[in-house]
Amino acid sequence: MGGRYGLASKEFNAGMAKAVLDNLKAKTPKNHFTIGIVDDVTHSSLEWDEDFESEPDGTHRAMFYGLGADGTVGANKNSIKIIGKATDYNAQGYFVYDSKKSGSMTTSHLRFSPHPIRSIYLIHKAEFLACHAFPFLERVDILGHLRPGGTFLLNSPYPADEVWDRIPVEVQQALIDKQAKFYVIDAYSLAKSLGLGGRINVIMQTAFFAISGVLPEEKALKMIELAVEDTYGDKGKAVVDMNVRAASLAAERIQKVELPAKATSKHHMHPPVPADAPEFVRRVTAEMIAYRGDKLPVSLMPVDGTYPTGTTRYEKRNIALEIPVWEPEACIQCNQCSFVCPHATIRVKAYDPKFANGGAPKTFKSIDYKGKEYAGMKYTVQVAPEDCTGCGACVYVCPAFVKDEKGQKTERKAINMAAQPPIREAEAANWEYFLALPDPDAKLANRFTVKGSQFLPAMFEFSGACGGCGETPYIKLATQLFGDRMVVANATGCSSIYGGNLPTTPYAPRADGRGPAWSNSLFEDNAEFGMGMRLTADKLGAFAREMLERLRAKGQAEFIDSILQADLTAPEAVEETRVRLDALRAHLAGLKDPEAQRALGVLEYLVPRSVWIIGGDGWAYDIGYGGLDHVLASGRNVNLLVLDTGVYSNTGGQSSKATPRAAVAKFAAAGKDMPKKDLGAIAMTYGNIYVAQVAYGANMTQTVRAFKEAEAYPGPSLIVAYAHCINHGMDMMSGTDLQKDAVESGFWPLFRYDPTLAAEGKNPLQLDSKAPTKNVEDFMYKQVRFKALRQADPKRAQVLMESLRKDVISRWKFYEQMANLDV
Repeated sequence: MGGRYGLASKEFNAGMAKAVLDNLKAKTPKNHFTIGIVDDVTHSSLEWDEDFESEPDGTHRAMFYGLGADGTVGANKNSIKIIGKATDYNAQGYFVYDSKKSGSMTTSHLRFSPHPIRSIYLIHKAEFLACHAFPFLERVDILGHLRPGGTFLLNSPYPADEVWDRIPVEVQQALIDKQAKFYVIDAYSLAKSLGLGGRINVIMQTAFFAISGVLPEEKALKMIELAVEDTYGDKGKAVVDMNVRAASLAAERIQKVELPAKATSKHHMHPPVPADAPEFVRRVTAEMIAYRGDKLPVSLMPVDGTYPTGTTRYEKRNIALEIPVWEPEACIQCNQCSFVCPHATIRVKAYDPKFANGGAPKTFKSIDYKGKEYAGMKYTVQVAPEDCTGCGACVYVCPAFVKDEKGQKTERKAINMAAQPPIREAEAANWEYFLALPDPDAKLANRFTVKGSQFLPAMFEFSGACGGCGETPYIKLATQLFGDRMVVANATGCSSIYGGNLPTTPYAPRADGRGPAWSNSLFEDNAEFGMGMRLTADKLGAFAREMLERLRAKGQAEFIDSILQADLTAPEAVEETRVRLDALRAHLAGLKDPEAQRALGVLEYLVPRSVWIIGGDGWAYDIGYGGLDHVLASGRNVNLLVLDTGVYSNTGGQSSKATPRAAVAKFAAAGKDMPKKDLGAIAMTYGNIYVAQVAYGANMTQTVRAFKEAEAYPGPSLIVAYAHCINHGMDMMSGTDLQKDAVESGFWPLFRYDPTLAAEGKNPLQLDSKAPTKNVEDFMYKQVRFKALRQADPKRAQVLMESLRKDVISRWKFYEQMANLDV
């Protein structure tokens, strides 16, 4: 007898092992069985008892539900070490989290026992349960994992005398049924008061030890302090002191909640997706969102492996504690807030005044549009309250300030952060109304400006990227400009994880259903993968032309010529051609000619595909460089977008050839002692490749111009984009300032190299940034990746800093000389 377990990385627990043994005892045992999946196609799977246990008495189990990047996983790893060192218990930890970069739910499974622990699987029911993010209660059945009589700890913004009426009625009933011991602590307010932001890990860790009694409180606190020093020592004394202070204050903030006899809440748990979501989203995606994906039967899996796009809009993670609120009277309508938003959760529209005057929710805001493009129309800036991550990038970049009665600027801006819970429902209604408004006529505004680009629909929305991510605004911009005919080959890395991660996909269609098509192959072959997309599209386009040439003689010759001879360089011409193609389809569909039927299948390829090959510096500078160089040298019309963070961000911050000198990274713990590879300069040596180096935080206009020129260039183009990253150890809210510092210090020169200018007798290289006006230290020491070396080894840091200064000066002089050459 034989069978398979672990399919699709499913668990293999005691109940499943018992099911296998029971199968062997059966009169007609099933051979070639599977266990852990629900196979309703070939019916190979065995059923198992989820509640069966084989753990010895005396085993203690605890589960912790954290918010990605709040430090929960790291703190629980420390807790396992503390219990193992300070007690006679054996200790074990398993940690479950998806590949969203931050902001998703993490689950820590901790066991400790006086007996050897042989349970090499996750915990199903625990005596201690902690929920570190209040919004989880409304969408995940967390209490289903609590044992009767167990303890539940909740990080709550509401005190003990208010929290009962704030939690869903289903949660109330579960607590009553299980006769649980219920405690709350407002970890976020304590963390914020100490300058820790959303890092509540040490606070919740201390609360666990205080409530569970695993260790005497004084001893536990001492062990936590040692763990804090070990974990955060390289971040500096101030960070260590803040966390130690958090631990010392946490215990006194814990409050016990006495359970009433009845569940009385007016709040209910939310369904994973709305009732009007598409069928696949309701039946499959929703189950994954609700963390029930392991129970999906085989029959519901897509046969060909394709998943629908635009599904992040149904997820509604609701993770922001604060969201931006618009003040219309102060707004100058620059649209920069929308431009820099990493998750496309703040958007702008101009629309007919009738939509503002009638039918709008009471709290929906609007103001007269300022400008000629949409004169006489209304204008709104709207946030998606349940999709926003609360990073604050929009508020930070906003240049408009509210003025007082004397006309003087105040500290308030045209957008300001405000607590999300009190305004969530109203803003959610406003967002739905905003989405239903018709998009403004794109022909009336210049799409290739900072302002104009943001009136175009964002076809990359609500991704799993970190709050404040420096990569996603570039991808979002590309979809706004070219998304209706965009095909994306994505290298493995951060951009593939937040770009095509189950259960949802952020690439989305516009209102007419047209939008980007996305795929990921491997890390090392992405450029070749995208090249294949280009070759295929070109071949099918040529075949479509060939078929139409054959059909000319069979009627509609003049109409067919208008399609074949159309100049498709302008977006408006593309839309006109699509209208003609729809008419041609209707004509061909009525013909019984086999050639007409063959032509129908390829007509869409008469609209030129915009092929984008996207990835990070680990791909472009290192592992996939050979393929990238090969594709650039091919002369084919492809667009390569390199999101340069200077490290392998997805795998934890390892050094790459893009890592600058003096930066600390994994595999460069003593600071990298080699200069950063100059990918743009290398590509320019071919002479026939469009190359641009951009940083939207420093110059949004130059960024938009580079994207426009790169896509329009009839050959290979390369955009190298500066992307600030959480791995740099900086405030993600102020990432645009870091980009400005990078440019103004000369660390990151802005330029565009356009080979078409050479044919006009002009220098192809245009420097778009001025000579350095800041010291490179102003840029370096705002980031932990540089500061860490100065703290650990000041002498080496000084030496490498001087070397980096020379790198910056020599590189700037090189570009300056190249830009001043006579052609």
